[in-house]
This record gives sequence, C-alpha cells and structure tokens, in this order.
Amino acid sequence: MKPVTPDDALAAVVGAKPLPRTELTKKLWDYIKKNGLQNKKVKTQIDADDKLKVVFNGKKSVSMFEMTKLVSGHLKK
Repeated sequence: MKPVTPDDALAAVVGAKPLPRTELTKKLWDYIKKNGLQNKKVKTQIDADDKLKVVFNGKKSVSMFEMTKLVSGHLKK
C-alpha cells in the first residue's frame, strides 16, 4: 500500500513520517485507546481531546465512520 503523509494536525497524533493508511489507522486507534477517547456507552463514538478536535474540524465527538472521512482530509497529496 502506498504511504500517505499526515498534515501537521494529524501528525500531532500519529507522527509526521509517511506511512501506509493501515498503519496510520492502527496508530490513530492506539492513541484513542491509550487516552480513553472511545465513548464508554456508544462504542462507535470517539470523543475528541484537544489534538483530535483539530483533526475532527472542531467537533467534540464523531462516529468512527465519520472519523475515517475527516482523517482523509488531513493527508497531504
């Protein structure tokens, strides 16, 4: 899989070096789990901390499906 490069906002969460999308997703989930950001009641919701709020375009909470779309907007072409 071709590596993708995170922009500055996403790099604050997953690092700045290019990586395959699968690895980017793994690092993103590692960050979410390490910081307890998965909603306890609704497991498909991700509650943003300050770093993720920038990636989520200012939203406090997004579904994991919306998260995938928002993260795609933070990849350099």
